[in-house]
Amino acid sequence: MATVVRVRSLNARARSILLDVPGWPGHDAGQHVDVRLTAPDGYTAVRSYSIASATGGQQVELAVEELPNGEVSPYLTRELIVGDRIEVRGPVGGWFVWRPEQREPIQLLAGGSGVVPLVAIARSRSAALSAAPMQLLYSVRDPDSLLFGPELADLSAGDSLRVTYAYTRYAPAGYGRPPGRVDAKLIAAETLPVDSAPTCYVCGPTGFVETVATLLTDVGHDPARIRTERFGPTGGQR
Repeated sequence: MATVVRVRSLNARARSILLDVPGWPGHDAGQHVDVRLTAPDGYTAVRSYSIASATGGQQVELAVEELPNGEVSPYLTRELIVGDRIEVRGPVGGWFVWRPEQREPIQLLAGGSGVVPLVAIARSRSAALSAAPMQLLYSVRDPDSLLFGPELADLSAGDSLRVTYAYTRYAPAGYGRPPGRVDAKLIAAETLPVDSAPTCYVCGPTGFVETVATLLTDVGHDPARIRTERFGPTGGQR
């Protein structure tokens, strides 16, 4: 059982939850955990949540966005408090991970809350003092929907990470790019060059992931170097 040691708001619909997990074995950036909640009548629900914390820590940070009509996310975003205990299993996953020994350029592409495991990768790169080039293309509804916005701004202020935002509903005044979905033109302009042979990590709703993976291959990226993690109707539930 994990104990909640901190909760903080990320935006109006999402919060960060920091957990103390006895015997935590450590994790790779990009992995997730399964959270099981049990109601007083014995009904249980299990959902998968990506780990936001960097590799090497002894605590586990999750970022949970409330879903309309969700069974688990409303409880985690509204009711969970410091001192509560929840059942956590993990870490889970071995494909969608980044490890400090990787030296190739890394292109991160996030749709909505799919940014969470990519934040873990960016944090881990910074903590490892890795010199591997890394960029993030973050598709998000609007500025108020950003997750980890201030931290991403800090990382992009130095040489740790280049961040490009693709706002789909409305963009900040003077942003310079009209709202819209990620398309071939944006992929070509705002991702690492094909000839640098980056490993691409794509995470988000199923439709976003499928579209972006196709766009990446269309501009010439090697499909074998595209790693995907998806959620939604044909992916994992959150």
